[in-house]
Amino acid sequence: MNAIAFDVLQDHDSDITRLYVDYLNHFEKVKQYYSADFHDRKTWNKIIPDVAARPIDRSTLVRILTEQNKDIHCGIKTLANIDLLGNENTVAIVTGQQLGLFTGPLYTLYKTITAIKLAEKLTSEYPEFNFVPVFWVEGEDHDFEEVNHTYTIAPANQLVKIEYLLGDKPLEKNVGAVGNIVIDQFIDKTLAAFESNLQETEFKAVLISEIRAHYKTGTTFSKAFLGLMNRYFEDSGLIFLNPMHPEFKKIVRPIFQKEISSITKTSQLVIDRSAELEEQYHAQIKSKPLNLFMFHKEGRYHIEPRENDFSLKGTRHFLSKEEIASLADHSPELFSPNVVLRPICQDTLLPTLAYVAGPSEIAYFAQLKPVYEYYNIPMPIIYPRVTATILEEKSRNVLEKYQIELEQIFSGIEPTLMRISEQVSEVKVDALFESLSKTIHETIQEARFGIQQIDATLAGSVDSTIAKIDTYLAVLKEKTQKAQLKKQDISVRQVEKAVLILRPNNNFQERVLNVTYFMNKYGPDFVKWLSGELVIDRFQHQIIEL
Repeated sequence: MNAIAFDVLQDHDSDITRLYVDYLNHFEKVKQYYSADFHDRKTWNKIIPDVAARPIDRSTLVRILTEQNKDIHCGIKTLANIDLLGNENTVAIVTGQQLGLFTGPLYTLYKTITAIKLAEKLTSEYPEFNFVPVFWVEGEDHDFEEVNHTYTIAPANQLVKIEYLLGDKPLEKNVGAVGNIVIDQFIDKTLAAFESNLQETEFKAVLISEIRAHYKTGTTFSKAFLGLMNRYFEDSGLIFLNPMHPEFKKIVRPIFQKEISSITKTSQLVIDRSAELEEQYHAQIKSKPLNLFMFHKEGRYHIEPRENDFSLKGTRHFLSKEEIASLADHSPELFSPNVVLRPICQDTLLPTLAYVAGPSEIAYFAQLKPVYEYYNIPMPIIYPRVTATILEEKSRNVLEKYQIELEQIFSGIEPTLMRISEQVSEVKVDALFESLSKTIHETIQEARFGIQQIDATLAGSVDSTIAKIDTYLAVLKEKTQKAQLKKQDISVRQVEKAVLILRPNNNFQERVLNVTYFMNKYGPDFVKWLSGELVIDRFQHQIIEL
């Protein structure tokens, strides 16, 4: 396995920021923004018992998680892990993601694999405690356009966007929590497009059947996503948690109430920390005066405080202070946290030891330590997820053929394509034929004198011969140029094809491609194989070779 250090990639990718690089490699520079150093074993030794001893409503947690996970036909190991959460020596390794179509980009799987393997690693190192992986289902978001599509590479070597349009048209209104959206008959159109853009393989029919079994008319977007994720990780013990359950909302009700009763307090904490952070790094998220949404008439709307009351952004619905306080008390299921409060709710429900995060999440957690302190919730250890690029044999062969280093692919391919074109063009056709024509003309001119001495009438034949030779040379030159262009085109297309798979949309592969592209080529056990290949404590960008 090869790897590329993130500081090498930093200048070429917006998410690989200096904050992220320092978090991985120079934690002492950013330690004031986080609760603990994920590198430090002493930190884990200290925090594990503290988290395990936290007062959590474990009985309610176990009951609801059992219900939710049985609903997606989870494996026996998952049910056993849920039961373990009822014990006070059990802590959670948590990750989460939005409900991308067909599980979305590869990094959703990388986060999940990291959480599962970290729980396994800690279980072997600390046998007196239990560590269970939990996937927080981020289905409350209302931006359907963020999750209604995925990407694959078609047989004609094109990056194709596979999109599901509810009602077969772009949405014109806020449809509320995407997890609750009921899939309609137009999913068949999406599935047909998906199938037509997968190359024919021995695994295609089974793969398509599996996708269709979950993404079907009448099921919810959340259940389709979870069913497929459960299929990929059914033997891992992974627990799925849907926070929209009414009883979970009751447990986090005090957070909603505190946020409402102390308007702008949380926001000011984030603003102050962001200002401090921006002296050296950047602020990933912006806080709102009130960091809550409300479900209203099938939509999800941000709650905006006004001078004497509250409004739901984008609507004409208003609530008095008394009304919103009463709703928070009696109907907490109507409220939904934004990015600032979501981690607080998560770690209220769960005995969270560590949260597995991507680069952007690691950046915004740097803004949240004061918020955790304000809500008196211990901030978990933030553990970086695996990041990786899958390198297939054909792509590797192309890189080797043209002596291309992977760093060149990540830093921008144009200079490399120019170099390859120049390599193929080492023979300069214009100069070659100019020299050839000059040599022939000079030779014939030298012969002209002798020919005319023999027979002066042959001068015209000499001239016509020169003209014919020039014509033949022109035809040969044109054929040579076409052959060279073809050679260049083949070379450039070979490299462009390799780059398309490695850097689709000039982005990291893990942020664009869906896992089904690889499952279609390598079989239904691809995710299991990938889990075995990824190394969770090698904090560099991994190259996984096939």
